[in-house]
Amino acid sequence: MVLFKVSRVETTPFDGQKPGTSGLRKKVKVFIQPNYLQNFVQSTFNALTAEKVRGATLVVSGDGRYYSKPAIQIIIKMAAANGVRRVWVGQNGLLSTPAVSAVIRERVGIDGSKATGAFILTASHNPGGPHEDFGIKYNMENGGPAPEGITDKIYENTKSIKEYLIADLPDVDISAIGVTNFGGPEGQFDVEVFDSASNFVKLMKSIFDFESIRKLLSCPKFTFCYDALHGVAGAYAKRIFVEELGAQESSLLNCVPKEDFGGGHPDPNLTYAKELVARMGLSKSSSQVEPPEFGAAADGDADRNMILGKRFFVTPSDSVAIIAANAVEAIPYFSAGLKGVARSMPTSAALDVVAKHLNLKFFEVPTGWKFFGNLMDAGLCSICGEESFGTGSDHIREKDGIWAVLAWLSILADKNKENLNGGKLVTVEDIVRNHWATYGRHYYTRYDYENVDASAAKELMAHLVKLQPSLGEVNEIVKGIRTDVSKVVHADEFEYKDPVDGSISRHQGIRYLFEDGSRLVFRLSGTGSEGATIRLYIEQYEKDSSKTGRDSQEGLAPLVEVALKLSKMQEFTGRSAPTVIT
Repeated sequence: MVLFKVSRVETTPFDGQKPGTSGLRKKVKVFIQPNYLQNFVQSTFNALTAEKVRGATLVVSGDGRYYSKPAIQIIIKMAAANGVRRVWVGQNGLLSTPAVSAVIRERVGIDGSKATGAFILTASHNPGGPHEDFGIKYNMENGGPAPEGITDKIYENTKSIKEYLIADLPDVDISAIGVTNFGGPEGQFDVEVFDSASNFVKLMKSIFDFESIRKLLSCPKFTFCYDALHGVAGAYAKRIFVEELGAQESSLLNCVPKEDFGGGHPDPNLTYAKELVARMGLSKSSSQVEPPEFGAAADGDADRNMILGKRFFVTPSDSVAIIAANAVEAIPYFSAGLKGVARSMPTSAALDVVAKHLNLKFFEVPTGWKFFGNLMDAGLCSICGEESFGTGSDHIREKDGIWAVLAWLSILADKNKENLNGGKLVTVEDIVRNHWATYGRHYYTRYDYENVDASAAKELMAHLVKLQPSLGEVNEIVKGIRTDVSKVVHADEFEYKDPVDGSISRHQGIRYLFEDGSRLVFRLSGTGSEGATIRLYIEQYEKDSSKTGRDSQEGLAPLVEVALKLSKMQEFTGRSAPTVIT
Protein backbone atom coordinates (compact mmCIF):
# COMPACT_ATOMS: atom_id res chain seq x y z
CA MET A 1 0.00 0.00 0.00
CA VAL A 2 1.37 3.42 -1.02
CA LEU A 3 1.28 6.02 1.76
CA PHE A 4 0.54 9.66 0.93
CA LYS A 5 0.74 13.08 2.54
CA VAL A 6 -1.69 15.97 2.16
CA SER A 7 -0.58 19.46 1.13
CA ARG A 8 -2.42 22.74 1.46
CA VAL A 9 -1.75 24.83 -1.65
CA GLU A 10 -2.34 28.58 -1.61
CA THR A 11 -4.46 29.89 -4.46
CA THR A 12 -6.40 32.96 -5.56
CA PRO A 13 -9.91 33.17 -7.07
CA PHE A 14 -10.65 33.27 -10.80
CA ASP A 15 -13.44 35.35 -12.32
CA GLY A 16 -16.44 33.66 -13.93
CA GLN A 17 -16.39 30.21 -12.30
CA LYS A 18 -20.19 30.18 -12.04
CA PRO A 19 -21.60 26.75 -12.91
CA GLY A 20 -24.79 26.75 -14.95
CA THR A 21 -27.42 24.01 -15.15
CA SER A 22 -24.88 21.93 -17.11
CA GLY A 23 -21.88 22.70 -14.90
CA LEU A 24 -18.86 24.84 -15.72
CA ARG A 25 -17.86 24.98 -19.40
CA LYS A 26 -14.88 26.88 -20.79
CA LYS A 27 -12.18 26.50 -23.42
CA VAL A 28 -9.41 24.03 -22.57
CA LYS A 29 -6.91 26.90 -22.42
CA VAL A 30 -8.91 28.32 -19.49
CA PHE A 31 -9.05 25.02 -17.59
CA ILE A 32 -5.32 24.33 -17.93
CA GLN A 33 -4.38 27.56 -16.15
CA PRO A 34 -2.58 26.78 -12.88
CA ASN A 35 -5.11 26.04 -10.09
CA TYR A 36 -8.21 26.74 -12.25
CA LEU A 37 -9.63 23.19 -12.09
CA GLN A 38 -8.34 22.76 -8.53
CA ASN A 39 -10.21 25.87 -7.35
CA PHE A 40 -13.49 24.58 -8.76
CA VAL A 41 -13.07 21.07 -7.32
CA GLN A 42 -12.14 22.34 -3.85
CA SER A 43 -15.03 24.83 -3.97
CA THR A 44 -17.33 21.89 -4.70
CA PHE A 45 -15.99 19.81 -1.80
CA ASN A 46 -16.44 22.85 0.46
CA ALA A 47 -20.06 23.29 -0.72
CA LEU A 48 -21.04 19.72 0.21
CA THR A 49 -21.95 18.53 3.69
CA ALA A 50 -19.23 16.61 5.52
CA GLU A 51 -20.94 13.21 5.16
CA LYS A 52 -20.99 13.65 1.37
CA VAL A 53 -17.20 13.98 1.37
CA ARG A 54 -15.43 12.39 4.35
CA GLY A 55 -15.60 8.61 4.09
CA ALA A 56 -17.72 8.87 0.94
CA THR A 57 -17.57 7.12 -2.44
CA LEU A 58 -17.40 9.36 -5.51
CA VAL A 59 -17.51 8.65 -9.26
CA VAL A 60 -15.03 10.52 -11.49
CA SER A 61 -15.31 10.01 -15.27
CA GLY A 62 -16.62 11.64 -18.43
CA ASP A 63 -16.93 11.67 -22.19
CA GLY A 64 -13.20 11.25 -22.85
CA ARG A 65 -12.64 14.68 -24.39
CA TYR A 66 -9.21 16.32 -24.41
CA TYR A 67 -7.84 17.12 -20.92
CA SER A 68 -10.08 14.50 -19.25
CA LYS A 69 -7.24 12.16 -18.24
CA PRO A 70 -5.09 14.79 -16.46
CA ALA A 71 -8.25 16.20 -14.84
CA ILE A 72 -9.23 12.76 -13.47
CA GLN A 73 -5.80 12.37 -11.84
CA ILE A 74 -6.07 15.83 -10.23
CA ILE A 75 -9.56 15.09 -8.86
CA ILE A 76 -8.45 11.68 -7.48
CA LYS A 77 -5.60 13.36 -5.57
CA MET A 78 -7.87 16.11 -4.25
CA ALA A 79 -10.53 13.58 -3.23
CA ALA A 80 -7.96 11.67 -1.19
CA ALA A 81 -6.78 14.86 0.49
CA ASN A 82 -10.34 15.87 1.39
CA GLY A 83 -11.07 12.59 3.19
CA VAL A 84 -13.01 10.74 0.47
CA ARG A 85 -12.83 6.98 1.14
CA ARG A 86 -12.91 5.70 -2.43
CA VAL A 87 -13.16 6.90 -6.03
CA TRP A 88 -14.73 4.89 -8.85
CA VAL A 89 -13.44 5.53 -12.37
CA GLY A 90 -14.83 4.08 -15.61
CA GLN A 91 -12.14 2.25 -17.59
CA ASN A 92 -10.04 4.79 -19.54
CA GLY A 93 -11.97 7.52 -17.73
CA LEU A 94 -15.04 6.86 -19.89
CA LEU A 95 -18.61 6.99 -18.61
CA SER A 96 -21.55 8.56 -20.41
CA THR A 97 -23.53 11.11 -18.40
CA PRO A 98 -26.55 8.74 -18.20
CA ALA A 99 -24.23 5.89 -17.18
CA VAL A 100 -22.81 8.03 -14.33
CA SER A 101 -26.36 8.60 -13.10
CA ALA A 102 -27.00 4.85 -13.31
CA VAL A 103 -23.76 4.02 -11.46
CA ILE A 104 -24.64 6.39 -8.60
CA ARG A 105 -28.13 4.90 -8.31
CA GLU A 106 -27.45 1.22 -9.01
CA ARG A 107 -23.82 0.15 -8.52
CA VAL A 108 -22.67 -1.59 -5.36
CA GLY A 109 -18.90 -1.79 -4.83
CA ILE A 110 -16.88 -4.89 -3.96
CA ASP A 111 -17.08 -3.89 -0.28
CA GLY A 112 -20.80 -3.02 -0.40
CA SER A 113 -20.20 0.72 -0.89
CA LYS A 114 -22.60 3.05 -2.74
CA ALA A 115 -21.67 6.34 -4.43
CA THR A 116 -23.00 9.62 -3.05
CA GLY A 117 -22.01 11.83 -5.98
CA ALA A 118 -19.90 12.32 -9.09
CA PHE A 119 -17.65 14.71 -10.94
CA ILE A 120 -18.60 14.39 -14.62
CA LEU A 121 -16.08 15.71 -17.14
CA THR A 122 -17.95 16.82 -20.24
CA ALA A 123 -18.94 19.81 -22.31
CA SER A 124 -21.85 17.81 -23.75
CA HIS A 125 -22.46 18.42 -27.47
CA ASN A 126 -19.65 20.98 -27.86
CA PRO A 127 -16.41 20.21 -29.77
CA GLY A 128 -13.32 18.81 -28.04
CA GLY A 129 -9.59 19.23 -28.52
CA PRO A 130 -6.73 21.46 -27.34
CA HIS A 131 -8.44 24.59 -28.69
CA GLU A 132 -12.02 23.54 -27.98
CA ASP A 133 -14.27 23.01 -24.95
CA PHE A 134 -13.95 21.27 -21.60
CA GLY A 135 -16.43 21.08 -18.75
CA ILE A 136 -17.09 19.73 -15.29
CA LYS A 137 -20.28 19.27 -13.29
CA TYR A 138 -21.26 17.64 -10.01
CA ASN A 139 -24.13 15.17 -9.67
CA MET A 140 -25.81 14.31 -6.36
CA GLU A 141 -26.77 11.05 -4.64
CA ASN A 142 -30.01 10.75 -6.66
CA GLY A 143 -27.90 10.65 -9.84
CA GLY A 144 -29.08 14.08 -11.00
CA PRO A 145 -27.31 17.43 -11.45
CA ALA A 146 -26.54 19.49 -8.36
CA PRO A 147 -29.48 21.79 -7.48
CA GLU A 148 -29.19 25.56 -7.53
CA GLY A 149 -28.58 25.69 -3.77
CA ILE A 150 -25.37 23.69 -4.25
CA THR A 151 -24.19 25.39 -7.47
CA ASP A 152 -24.71 28.80 -5.83
CA LYS A 153 -22.52 27.71 -2.90
CA ILE A 154 -19.86 26.42 -5.28
CA TYR A 155 -19.83 29.79 -7.06
CA GLU A 156 -19.61 31.74 -3.80
CA ASN A 157 -16.72 29.52 -2.72
CA THR A 158 -14.84 30.11 -6.00
CA LYS A 159 -14.94 33.86 -5.31
CA SER A 160 -13.23 33.58 -1.92
CA ILE A 161 -11.07 30.44 -2.10
CA LYS A 162 -7.61 30.77 -0.57
CA GLU A 163 -6.30 27.20 -0.60
CA TYR A 164 -6.98 23.71 -1.85
CA LEU A 165 -5.98 20.28 -0.52
CA ILE A 166 -4.12 17.73 -2.64
CA ALA A 167 -2.39 14.41 -1.91
CA ASP A 168 1.04 13.45 -3.23
CA LEU A 169 -0.27 10.28 -4.88
CA PRO A 170 1.27 8.74 -8.01
CA ASP A 171 -1.01 8.73 -11.06
CA VAL A 172 -3.41 5.77 -11.15
CA ASP A 173 -3.50 3.55 -14.24
CA ILE A 174 -7.11 4.12 -15.36
CA SER A 175 -6.73 1.85 -18.39
CA ALA A 176 -6.65 -1.32 -16.27
CA ILE A 177 -9.66 -2.67 -14.34
CA GLY A 178 -8.83 -3.20 -10.68
CA VAL A 179 -8.42 -1.56 -7.26
CA THR A 180 -5.41 0.49 -6.14
CA ASN A 181 -5.01 1.01 -2.38
CA PHE A 182 -3.39 3.96 -0.68
CA GLY A 183 -2.93 4.97 2.94
CA GLY A 184 -3.17 8.52 4.25
CA PRO A 185 -3.58 10.56 7.43
CA GLU A 186 -7.22 9.50 7.76
CA GLY A 187 -6.77 5.85 6.80
CA GLN A 188 -7.24 3.85 3.61
CA PHE A 189 -8.13 5.42 0.25
CA ASP A 190 -9.01 3.26 -2.77
CA VAL A 191 -9.37 3.92 -6.48
CA GLU A 192 -11.45 1.31 -8.33
CA VAL A 193 -11.35 1.25 -12.13
CA PHE A 194 -14.37 -0.66 -13.44
CA ASP A 195 -15.89 -1.65 -16.75
CA SER A 196 -17.65 1.41 -18.21
CA ALA A 197 -20.56 -0.45 -19.78
CA SER A 198 -21.58 -3.33 -17.47
CA ASN A 199 -23.87 -1.45 -15.06
CA PHE A 200 -25.56 0.49 -17.86
CA VAL A 201 -26.11 -2.60 -20.03
CA LYS A 202 -27.62 -4.44 -17.05
CA LEU A 203 -29.99 -1.52 -16.42
CA MET A 204 -31.08 -1.36 -20.09
CA LYS A 205 -31.78 -5.11 -20.08
CA SER A 206 -34.02 -4.64 -17.03
CA ILE A 207 -36.05 -1.96 -18.88
CA PHE A 208 -36.42 -3.31 -22.42
CA ASP A 209 -37.27 -6.67 -24.00
CA PHE A 210 -33.90 -7.32 -25.64
CA GLU A 211 -35.17 -10.57 -27.20
CA SER A 212 -37.89 -8.78 -29.20
CA ILE A 213 -35.41 -6.10 -30.35
CA ARG A 214 -32.95 -8.87 -31.31
CA LYS A 215 -35.63 -10.47 -33.51
CA LEU A 216 -36.25 -7.13 -35.21
CA LEU A 217 -32.54 -6.52 -35.88
CA SER A 218 -32.10 -10.08 -37.23
CA CYS A 219 -34.87 -9.56 -39.79
CA PRO A 220 -33.26 -9.13 -43.25
CA LYS A 221 -35.86 -6.45 -44.13
CA PHE A 222 -34.87 -4.26 -41.17
CA THR A 223 -31.61 -2.33 -41.47
CA PHE A 224 -30.06 -0.20 -38.75
CA CYS A 225 -27.38 2.47 -38.34
CA TYR A 226 -26.01 4.14 -35.18
CA ASP A 227 -23.58 7.09 -35.16
CA ALA A 228 -21.76 7.93 -31.90
CA LEU A 229 -20.01 10.93 -33.52
CA HIS A 230 -16.78 9.65 -31.86
CA GLY A 231 -18.28 10.41 -28.44
CA VAL A 232 -18.53 8.22 -25.35
CA ALA A 233 -21.62 6.42 -26.72
CA GLY A 234 -19.10 4.38 -28.70
CA ALA A 235 -18.09 2.69 -25.43
CA TYR A 236 -21.63 1.24 -25.21
CA ALA A 237 -22.67 0.83 -28.86
CA LYS A 238 -20.80 -2.40 -29.65
CA ARG A 239 -21.76 -4.00 -26.33
CA ILE A 240 -25.46 -3.22 -26.68
CA PHE A 241 -26.21 -3.18 -30.39
CA VAL A 242 -23.76 -5.82 -31.65
CA GLU A 243 -23.02 -8.19 -28.74
CA GLU A 244 -26.41 -8.08 -26.98
CA LEU A 245 -28.79 -7.36 -29.87
CA GLY A 246 -26.99 -8.98 -32.80
CA ALA A 247 -26.66 -5.97 -35.12
CA GLN A 248 -23.89 -6.03 -37.73
CA GLU A 249 -20.73 -4.21 -36.64
CA SER A 250 -20.88 -2.38 -39.99
CA SER A 251 -24.06 -0.68 -38.75
CA LEU A 252 -21.97 1.35 -36.27
CA LEU A 253 -20.55 4.69 -37.43
CA ASN A 254 -17.86 6.70 -35.64
CA CYS A 255 -18.08 4.49 -32.55
CA VAL A 256 -14.47 4.82 -31.41
CA PRO A 257 -14.36 7.53 -28.69
CA LYS A 258 -11.79 10.23 -29.52
CA GLU A 259 -10.48 13.16 -27.49
CA ASP A 260 -11.35 15.57 -30.32
CA PHE A 261 -14.45 13.65 -31.57
CA GLY A 262 -12.59 13.04 -34.82
CA GLY A 263 -12.44 16.78 -35.47
CA GLY A 264 -16.24 16.92 -35.66
CA HIS A 265 -18.96 18.65 -33.69
CA PRO A 266 -20.61 15.95 -31.53
CA ASP A 267 -24.12 17.41 -31.74
CA PRO A 268 -26.76 14.95 -33.04
CA ASN A 269 -28.71 17.06 -35.50
CA LEU A 270 -29.19 17.32 -39.26
CA THR A 271 -26.32 19.82 -39.55
CA TYR A 272 -23.51 18.02 -37.70
CA ALA A 273 -24.34 14.29 -38.08
CA LYS A 274 -23.48 14.60 -41.78
CA GLU A 275 -22.39 11.00 -42.41
CA LEU A 276 -25.51 9.51 -40.81
CA VAL A 277 -27.80 12.04 -42.52
CA ALA A 278 -26.30 11.10 -45.90
CA ARG A 279 -26.57 7.37 -45.20
CA MET A 280 -30.25 7.82 -44.22
CA GLY A 281 -31.00 9.50 -47.56
CA LEU A 282 -31.59 12.96 -46.10
CA SER A 283 -28.63 14.88 -47.58
CA LYS A 284 -28.89 17.01 -50.70
CA SER A 285 -26.61 14.69 -52.65
CA SER A 286 -28.66 11.64 -53.61
CA SER A 287 -27.14 8.18 -53.15
CA GLN A 288 -27.79 5.04 -55.18
CA VAL A 289 -27.57 2.94 -52.01
CA GLU A 290 -30.88 2.16 -50.31
CA PRO A 291 -30.90 3.85 -46.86
CA PRO A 292 -31.39 1.83 -43.65
CA GLU A 293 -34.85 1.61 -42.09
CA PHE A 294 -33.67 3.20 -38.82
CA GLY A 295 -30.86 5.53 -37.87
CA ALA A 296 -29.83 7.30 -34.68
CA ALA A 297 -27.03 9.51 -33.36
CA ALA A 298 -25.66 10.59 -29.96
CA ASP A 299 -23.81 13.64 -28.70
CA GLY A 300 -20.41 13.75 -26.95
CA ASP A 301 -21.58 12.50 -23.54
CA ALA A 302 -24.42 10.34 -24.94
CA ASP A 303 -27.31 12.06 -23.19
CA ARG A 304 -28.85 13.49 -26.40
CA ASN A 305 -30.23 11.60 -29.38
CA MET A 306 -31.50 12.07 -32.91
CA ILE A 307 -33.96 9.59 -34.44
CA LEU A 308 -34.24 9.09 -38.20
CA GLY A 309 -36.24 6.83 -40.50
CA LYS A 310 -35.47 6.11 -44.11
CA ARG A 311 -35.42 9.62 -45.70
CA PHE A 312 -37.38 10.83 -42.65
CA PHE A 313 -36.49 13.05 -39.67
CA VAL A 314 -38.31 12.69 -36.33
CA THR A 315 -38.41 15.96 -34.37
CA PRO A 316 -37.41 15.60 -30.70
CA SER A 317 -40.84 16.95 -29.67
CA ASP A 318 -42.62 14.26 -31.70
CA SER A 319 -40.17 11.61 -30.48
CA VAL A 320 -41.00 12.00 -26.77
CA ALA A 321 -44.73 12.12 -27.53
CA ILE A 322 -44.57 8.92 -29.60
CA ILE A 323 -42.51 7.11 -26.93
CA ALA A 324 -45.07 8.13 -24.28
CA ALA A 325 -48.00 7.05 -26.46
CA ASN A 326 -46.51 3.57 -27.03
CA ALA A 327 -44.52 2.93 -23.84
CA VAL A 328 -47.02 0.77 -21.94
CA GLU A 329 -47.48 -1.66 -24.86
CA ALA A 330 -43.88 -1.75 -26.10
CA ILE A 331 -41.58 -1.34 -23.07
CA PRO A 332 -41.81 -3.82 -20.14
CA TYR A 333 -40.55 -1.25 -17.60
CA PHE A 334 -43.75 0.76 -18.17
CA SER A 335 -46.19 -2.18 -18.40
CA ALA A 336 -47.97 -1.12 -15.19
CA GLY A 337 -48.67 2.34 -16.62
CA LEU A 338 -47.06 5.78 -16.65
CA LYS A 339 -47.00 7.96 -13.51
CA GLY A 340 -47.02 11.12 -15.60
CA VAL A 341 -45.16 12.92 -18.39
CA ALA A 342 -43.35 16.25 -18.67
CA ARG A 343 -41.69 18.51 -21.22
CA SER A 344 -39.68 21.70 -21.15
CA MET A 345 -41.74 24.81 -21.93
CA PRO A 346 -40.20 25.50 -25.39
CA THR A 347 -40.81 21.90 -26.50
CA SER A 348 -43.88 21.44 -28.71
CA ALA A 349 -47.22 20.52 -27.14
CA ALA A 350 -47.32 17.12 -28.90
CA LEU A 351 -46.79 15.46 -25.50
CA ASP A 352 -49.66 17.47 -23.97
CA VAL A 353 -52.12 15.99 -26.46
CA VAL A 354 -50.95 12.45 -25.68
CA ALA A 355 -51.23 13.11 -21.92
CA LYS A 356 -54.79 14.41 -22.32
CA HIS A 357 -55.78 11.48 -24.56
CA LEU A 358 -54.34 8.91 -22.11
CA ASN A 359 -55.49 10.79 -18.99
CA LEU A 360 -51.94 11.18 -17.66
CA LYS A 361 -50.52 13.72 -15.23
CA PHE A 362 -48.74 16.38 -17.30
CA PHE A 363 -46.12 18.98 -16.35
CA GLU A 364 -44.64 21.88 -18.33
CA VAL A 365 -41.33 22.91 -16.75
CA PRO A 366 -38.55 25.44 -17.39
CA THR A 367 -35.51 24.35 -19.40
CA GLY A 368 -33.17 22.30 -17.18
CA TRP A 369 -33.20 18.56 -16.34
CA LYS A 370 -33.27 19.22 -12.57
CA PHE A 371 -36.98 20.14 -12.86
CA PHE A 372 -37.73 16.69 -14.30
CA GLY A 373 -35.62 15.10 -11.56
CA ASN A 374 -37.74 16.70 -8.84
CA LEU A 375 -40.92 15.30 -10.40
CA MET A 376 -39.37 11.85 -10.79
CA ASP A 377 -38.06 11.74 -7.20
CA ALA A 378 -41.62 12.51 -6.09
CA GLY A 379 -43.05 9.70 -8.23
CA LEU A 380 -44.95 12.08 -10.51
CA CYS A 381 -43.23 11.55 -13.86
CA SER A 382 -42.16 8.53 -15.93
CA ILE A 383 -41.16 10.02 -19.31
CA CYS A 384 -39.91 13.48 -20.22
CA GLY A 385 -38.21 15.38 -23.02
CA GLU A 386 -36.99 18.66 -24.44
CA GLU A 387 -36.77 20.08 -27.96
CA SER A 388 -32.96 20.18 -27.87
CA PHE A 389 -32.70 16.43 -28.58
CA GLY A 390 -33.01 15.28 -24.95
CA THR A 391 -35.32 12.41 -23.95
CA GLY A 392 -35.44 10.33 -20.79
CA SER A 393 -37.33 8.47 -18.10
CA ASP A 394 -37.27 7.88 -14.35
CA HIS A 395 -34.76 5.01 -14.61
CA ILE A 396 -32.05 7.66 -13.99
CA ARG A 397 -31.94 11.43 -13.37
CA GLU A 398 -30.35 12.54 -16.65
CA LYS A 399 -31.53 12.48 -20.23
CA ASP A 400 -30.42 9.29 -21.95
CA GLY A 401 -29.64 9.01 -25.66
CA ILE A 402 -29.19 5.22 -25.84
CA TRP A 403 -32.39 4.71 -23.80
CA ALA A 404 -34.29 6.75 -26.42
CA VAL A 405 -32.87 4.62 -29.26
CA LEU A 406 -33.83 1.40 -27.45
CA ALA A 407 -37.31 2.85 -26.81
CA TRP A 408 -37.76 3.45 -30.55
CA LEU A 409 -36.44 -0.01 -31.43
CA SER A 410 -38.89 -1.47 -28.88
CA ILE A 411 -41.80 0.38 -30.52
CA LEU A 412 -40.70 -0.80 -33.98
CA ALA A 413 -40.33 -4.37 -32.66
CA ASP A 414 -43.83 -4.23 -31.14
CA LYS A 415 -45.43 -2.83 -34.30
CA ASN A 416 -43.68 -5.45 -36.46
CA LYS A 417 -43.98 -8.59 -34.34
CA GLU A 418 -46.38 -10.13 -36.91
CA ASN A 419 -44.46 -8.83 -39.95
CA LEU A 420 -40.92 -10.15 -39.50
CA ASN A 421 -41.46 -13.38 -41.45
CA GLY A 422 -43.51 -11.79 -44.21
CA GLY A 423 -45.57 -8.72 -45.01
CA LYS A 424 -44.60 -5.07 -45.19
CA LEU A 425 -42.61 -3.56 -42.34
CA VAL A 426 -44.15 -0.79 -40.28
CA THR A 427 -41.54 1.96 -40.68
CA VAL A 428 -40.48 4.93 -38.58
CA GLU A 429 -42.35 7.19 -41.00
CA ASP A 430 -45.49 5.01 -40.71
CA ILE A 431 -45.39 5.28 -36.90
CA VAL A 432 -45.01 9.07 -37.00
CA ARG A 433 -47.74 9.60 -39.62
CA ASN A 434 -50.13 7.29 -37.75
CA HIS A 435 -49.40 9.30 -34.60
CA TRP A 436 -50.26 12.54 -36.42
CA ALA A 437 -53.48 10.97 -37.70
CA THR A 438 -54.49 10.13 -34.12
CA TYR A 439 -53.26 13.16 -32.19
CA GLY A 440 -52.74 15.86 -34.82
CA ARG A 441 -49.41 17.31 -35.93
CA HIS A 442 -47.39 20.04 -34.24
CA TYR A 443 -45.41 21.71 -37.02
CA TYR A 444 -42.40 23.06 -35.21
CA THR A 445 -39.18 25.01 -35.78
CA ARG A 446 -36.64 27.02 -33.79
CA TYR A 447 -34.91 30.17 -35.04
CA ASP A 448 -31.69 31.18 -33.24
CA TYR A 449 -30.39 34.72 -33.62
CA GLU A 450 -26.86 34.53 -32.17
CA ASN A 451 -24.57 37.35 -30.98
CA VAL A 452 -27.30 39.97 -31.15
CA ASP A 453 -26.51 43.27 -29.44
CA ALA A 454 -27.55 42.62 -25.81
CA SER A 455 -29.40 45.92 -25.36
CA ALA A 456 -31.29 45.46 -28.64
CA ALA A 457 -32.28 41.94 -27.58
CA LYS A 458 -33.60 43.22 -24.25
CA GLU A 459 -35.56 45.95 -26.04
CA LEU A 460 -37.20 43.37 -28.31
CA MET A 461 -38.21 41.26 -25.30
CA ALA A 462 -39.52 44.34 -23.47
CA HIS A 463 -41.58 45.24 -26.55
CA LEU A 464 -43.18 41.75 -26.53
CA VAL A 465 -43.96 41.96 -22.80
CA LYS A 466 -45.48 45.42 -23.21
CA LEU A 467 -47.88 44.10 -25.88
CA GLN A 468 -49.18 41.26 -23.72
CA PRO A 469 -51.81 43.01 -21.54
CA SER A 470 -53.79 44.12 -24.62
CA LEU A 471 -54.79 40.99 -26.53
CA GLY A 472 -57.20 43.06 -28.64
CA GLU A 473 -54.32 45.13 -29.95
CA VAL A 474 -52.20 42.00 -30.44
CA ASN A 475 -54.94 40.34 -32.51
CA GLU A 476 -55.37 43.47 -34.63
CA ILE A 477 -51.65 43.35 -35.42
CA VAL A 478 -51.83 39.60 -36.15
CA LYS A 479 -54.81 39.97 -38.53
CA GLY A 480 -53.02 42.85 -40.24
CA ILE A 481 -50.13 40.49 -40.97
CA ARG A 482 -52.04 37.26 -41.83
CA THR A 483 -55.76 36.62 -41.86
CA ASP A 484 -55.21 32.84 -41.95
CA VAL A 485 -53.67 32.69 -38.45
CA SER A 486 -55.77 31.85 -35.38
CA LYS A 487 -56.57 34.32 -32.58
CA VAL A 488 -54.19 34.87 -29.63
CA VAL A 489 -56.07 33.83 -26.48
CA HIS A 490 -53.31 34.09 -23.87
CA ALA A 491 -49.95 35.83 -23.52
CA ASP A 492 -47.55 35.76 -20.57
CA GLU A 493 -44.02 35.33 -19.28
CA PHE A 494 -43.73 31.69 -18.30
CA GLU A 495 -43.45 31.15 -14.55
CA TYR A 496 -43.17 27.75 -12.86
CA LYS A 497 -43.98 26.80 -9.30
CA ASP A 498 -42.38 23.45 -8.57
CA PRO A 499 -45.14 21.15 -7.21
CA VAL A 500 -42.55 19.26 -5.17
CA ASP A 501 -40.46 21.89 -3.37
CA GLY A 502 -42.56 25.01 -3.98
CA SER A 503 -39.69 26.94 -5.59
CA ILE A 504 -40.68 29.53 -8.19
CA SER A 505 -38.82 30.09 -11.48
CA ARG A 506 -39.74 33.38 -13.15
CA HIS A 507 -39.04 35.00 -16.55
CA GLN A 508 -38.58 31.67 -18.31
CA GLY A 509 -39.74 32.88 -21.71
CA ILE A 510 -42.40 35.00 -23.41
CA ARG A 511 -45.40 33.05 -24.74
CA TYR A 512 -48.20 33.84 -27.17
CA LEU A 513 -50.80 31.06 -27.20
CA PHE A 514 -53.35 30.78 -30.02
CA GLU A 515 -56.91 29.49 -30.03
CA ASP A 516 -56.07 26.53 -32.28
CA GLY A 517 -53.25 25.27 -30.02
CA SER A 518 -50.42 27.02 -31.88
CA ARG A 519 -47.70 28.89 -29.97
CA LEU A 520 -44.95 31.47 -30.30
CA VAL A 521 -42.23 31.43 -27.66
CA PHE A 522 -39.34 33.91 -27.31
CA ARG A 523 -36.39 33.24 -24.98
CA LEU A 524 -33.21 35.17 -24.32
CA SER A 525 -29.90 33.62 -23.33
CA GLY A 526 -26.36 34.81 -22.86
CA THR A 527 -26.92 38.50 -22.13
CA GLY A 528 -23.22 39.07 -21.53
CA SER A 529 -20.79 41.58 -22.98
CA GLU A 530 -20.39 39.51 -26.16
CA GLY A 531 -24.04 39.74 -27.11
CA ALA A 532 -27.16 37.69 -26.64
CA THR A 533 -28.96 34.83 -28.37
CA ILE A 534 -32.67 35.22 -29.12
CA ARG A 535 -34.43 31.88 -29.53
CA LEU A 536 -37.77 31.94 -31.32
CA TYR A 537 -39.91 28.78 -31.18
CA ILE A 538 -42.75 28.55 -33.69
CA GLU A 539 -45.42 25.87 -33.40
CA GLN A 540 -48.50 25.36 -35.56
CA TYR A 541 -51.00 22.72 -34.46
CA GLU A 542 -52.95 20.93 -37.19
CA LYS A 543 -55.77 18.53 -36.31
CA ASP A 544 -57.05 18.02 -39.87
CA SER A 545 -55.48 14.70 -40.95
CA SER A 546 -55.64 15.82 -44.60
CA LYS A 547 -53.20 18.62 -43.77
CA THR A 548 -50.69 16.80 -41.53
CA GLY A 549 -48.51 15.67 -44.44
CA ARG A 550 -47.40 19.10 -45.62
CA ASP A 551 -43.77 20.23 -45.70
CA SER A 552 -42.90 21.67 -42.30
CA GLN A 553 -41.80 25.08 -43.61
CA GLU A 554 -45.00 25.34 -45.67
CA GLY A 555 -47.12 24.50 -42.63
CA LEU A 556 -45.32 27.11 -40.52
CA ALA A 557 -45.00 29.94 -43.06
CA PRO A 558 -47.99 32.04 -41.87
CA LEU A 559 -46.99 31.85 -38.20
CA VAL A 560 -43.33 32.58 -39.00
CA GLU A 561 -44.40 35.79 -40.74
CA VAL A 562 -46.53 36.77 -37.72
CA ALA A 563 -43.69 36.04 -35.28
CA LEU A 564 -41.12 38.12 -37.14
CA LYS A 565 -43.41 41.11 -37.68
CA LEU A 566 -45.08 41.05 -34.24
CA SER A 567 -41.65 41.01 -32.56
CA LYS A 568 -40.17 43.56 -35.00
CA MET A 569 -37.20 41.21 -35.20
CA GLN A 570 -35.40 42.96 -38.06
CA GLU A 571 -36.18 46.43 -36.69
CA PHE A 572 -34.67 45.65 -33.27
CA THR A 573 -31.79 43.36 -34.27
CA GLY A 574 -30.91 44.40 -37.80
CA ARG A 575 -31.10 40.70 -38.78
CA SER A 576 -33.00 39.66 -41.88
CA ALA A 577 -32.49 35.95 -41.17
CA PRO A 578 -31.68 33.71 -38.19
CA THR A 579 -28.17 32.34 -37.61
CA VAL A 580 -29.47 28.77 -37.26
CA ILE A 581 -32.80 27.08 -38.03
CA THR A 582 -33.59 23.74 -36.39
